[in-house]
Amino acid sequence: MNRILFCLVAVVSLQGCETVAPWERGTLAREEMQWQANDPEHRLRDQVYVSKEASSGGGGAAGGGCGCN
Repeated sequence: MNRILFCLVAVVSLQGCETVAPWERGTLAREEMQWQANDPEHRLRDQVYVSKEASSGGGGAAGGGCGCN
């Protein structure tokens, strides 16, 4: 029973693995394929977050915690 369960879990988890050819990466890197759109509201939300957390980095925003970047 454990062997069948292990095989089932392995098959289900490996379904998401896909190799992408180099010529297909340009298609996947288009802006409409991103998780979040690059809109002004998203940029403003990121700046407010960086200002409130008093840190920067990891989100692509530069500056300190004063909100004046």
